[in-house]
Amino acid sequence: MAKPTFYLTTPIYYPSGKLHIGHAYTTVASDALARYKRLKGYDVMFLTGTDEHGQKIERKAAEAGTSPQAFVDGIVESIRSLWDKLDISYDDFIRTTEERHIRSVQQVVEQLKEQGDIYLSEYEGWYSVSDETYYTELQLDDPVKENGKVVGGKSPDSGHPVEWVRETSYFFRMSKYADRLLAFYEDNPDFIQPETRKNEMINNFIKPGLEDLAVSRTAFSWGVPVKSDPDHVVYVWIDALLNYITALGYGTANDEKYQHYWPADVHVVGKEIVRFHTIYWPIMLMALDLPLPKKVFGHGFVLMKDEKMSKSKGNVVYPETLVERYGLDAVRYYLLREVPFGADGLFTPEAFVDRINFDLANDLGNLLNRTIAMLNKYFDGELPEYIRDGTPYDSELVELAYATVTKVENHMEEMEYSVALTAIWQFINRANKYIDETQPWMLAKDDDREPLQTVMYHLAESLRYIAVLIQPFLTRAPLSIAKQLGFENQEYLLTWGSLQKFAQLPAGTKVVEKGTPVFPRIDVEEEVAYITKQMTGGASSPGDDAEGTEGLIAIEDFKNVELRVAEVIEVEPVKKTDRLLKIQLDLGTEKRQVVSGIAEHYDEATLLGKKLICVSNLKPAKLKGEASQGMILAGKADGDLRVVTVDGDLPNGTVIS
Repeated sequence: MAKPTFYLTTPIYYPSGKLHIGHAYTTVASDALARYKRLKGYDVMFLTGTDEHGQKIERKAAEAGTSPQAFVDGIVESIRSLWDKLDISYDDFIRTTEERHIRSVQQVVEQLKEQGDIYLSEYEGWYSVSDETYYTELQLDDPVKENGKVVGGKSPDSGHPVEWVRETSYFFRMSKYADRLLAFYEDNPDFIQPETRKNEMINNFIKPGLEDLAVSRTAFSWGVPVKSDPDHVVYVWIDALLNYITALGYGTANDEKYQHYWPADVHVVGKEIVRFHTIYWPIMLMALDLPLPKKVFGHGFVLMKDEKMSKSKGNVVYPETLVERYGLDAVRYYLLREVPFGADGLFTPEAFVDRINFDLANDLGNLLNRTIAMLNKYFDGELPEYIRDGTPYDSELVELAYATVTKVENHMEEMEYSVALTAIWQFINRANKYIDETQPWMLAKDDDREPLQTVMYHLAESLRYIAVLIQPFLTRAPLSIAKQLGFENQEYLLTWGSLQKFAQLPAGTKVVEKGTPVFPRIDVEEEVAYITKQMTGGASSPGDDAEGTEGLIAIEDFKNVELRVAEVIEVEPVKKTDRLLKIQLDLGTEKRQVVSGIAEHYDEATLLGKKLICVSNLKPAKLKGEASQGMILAGKADGDLRVVTVDGDLPNGTVIS
C-alpha cells in the first residue's frame, strides 16, 4: 500500500546577508513537522532553498566588487551549512539561479502572456529595493512631504527607504481573479492560518481593490529574462513563488514529482510575506489552471525585547553561536517551546538559560539520570520484568502516556508545537512525581522487590515513550536516551507505532553503568552575560546623561517588563478574604495562577473568557497562602476599577509591545 504524501515548504531565503535566529525559527518549525509526518508513515517532500535574483543582490554584489552569481554562491553555501548545523532534514534545496527553475519560469511567463493575463504597460510609483516590493503612497511609513507632495518615505515592511520608479513593465491582471480568490477563501476556510491573517488579507488588500501587479523590470539585469522580450527580467515575486512547483519538475518532461506531491499540504512563511503567498500565488495558479496549495501558515516574529532584530540596534542573535555553546537540541527546544507558533515571540537570554536549566536539565535530564542510577543500584543495571499495576500509581502513569501521544498528534496536526511540547513535559513531570510517590529508595530499604521492580520498569518505559515523542523536536537527545537505556539498536522501539502499547522494552535490557547528563545545568549569570555580549557584538550600552530625565526610565528598563496576552479560564475567591480572587490564566504554552485584589469589582461570571494583559516575568509571590505567578494590569478612577483587556483576537501568549 502506497504511503500518503505530504509536501511541506519553507520560504526560499534571500541570500543578501547572514541568516539570524528568526530564519532558523521558520526552518526548525518546518523540520519538526516534516519529521513528525515521517514518523507517522507519510511520504514526505520537504523543500527549502534560496531566492537569488533582484536589484538588491545586484547592488550588493557591485559593492562587494564581485558578480551577482559569485556573491550569492558564497552566502548560499553558508545557509546550507547552517541548515546542516541545525539538522534540517530537507529533501530538496532549490536555487532560483538553477537552470531547472529558470526554464520553467520563462515557460510560465510566456503562457500567461499568450493568455492575456500579462500585458505591457508603464509603471510609476514607490519601490523598496530591500523588500523587492511596490507600495502606494498611502502605504508608506513616515512619508516625507515637500509643498504638500510626498517625495519619499519608508517601506511599511522593513522600514527601508523607498525610491520613485518609472519604467515599462509587464503587468499581471490580478484584478481579474479577485472574486474567484474570495470564493476560494470561502470554500477553504483553513487555507490561511492563523485566521487573523485571512482577515488582514481581505480587509487590507482585496476589498479596497486588488491592483494589477508589475511582474517585470528593466532597470537591472540580474534576474530571469523574459524569453520573448529579454530587455525585461521577471519581477522577483513571480520568479520566487514558482519555486514550489519548479523544484518538482513542473513544465519539464520529468514532472513525476509534481504529479506525485502537488498540491502542497502547507507553505510555512513569516507573516510579512503572507500577502504574496495567499493573494499573488493562488492567482498565478488559477491563471495556470493548477491546483492550489492546501494551507499557508504565516507565523509571527521572534522579537528582541519587543523589537525586530536589527544589526543597527545590536540585538541580532545568530543560531550558530547558541548551537556551538549550548548544543543543537537546546536551541531547537527553545524555539519550538517558547513561542506559540503563529504569534510573535520574545527571545531573551534569561528565558533561554531558564529553559535549559529547568525544562531540559532539571525535568528531563534528572529523570533519566535518576532512573539509570537506581537501575544500576537496585538491579545491577538490568531492566526487571514488567509487572502490571504493581503499585497504586502505575495505571495513572500509563494512562497519561497514552493520552500524551494523542495530545501530541492532535497539536502537531494544527502546528501547535509549543502546546505539543507542553503536553510532553507534563508527562515528564508526572514521571518525576511518580518517583516521589513510590519512593523506590524506601522500597529497596524494606526489600520490597516486586513493587521496586514495577517502579523501575515503568520509569524506563516512560523514558522510552519520551524519547519517541520528542523526536520531531530534538534530534540528538532521543538517541542519547536510547543508548543510555540500552535499546538504541532496536529500531522498532523508537518508532511512533511502538507507542500503541506500553511495556515494549524487553526485560534484561542493560543500561549504561553511569549515565551522562543529556543537558547539563549551566551558570545563569555567566551565560546570560555571554549571550548578551554576543547579541551586542561586545559593545556596552551607552549611559544616558541627558538633562531633564529625573523620574523617567530608560527604554532598557521598560524592556525588562514582559507583558503577554492571557485568557481567564477559572476564577475562585481566596478563602478568608473578601478582596482577593484566585485566577487561572492560559498563556498559550502554559497555565498560570495569579492572585489579584479585584474581588470587589469582578466575579467569576464577568471575568471568565476575558483576555487580559499579564506581567509574566514577575518573581512568584504568596498572598494569603496562595501562589501568585504574575500580575494582571488594571486601572482605578473615582473608586471604579477595571482590568485591562485586549482588543481583537490575539492568541494567548502573544507578547504585548
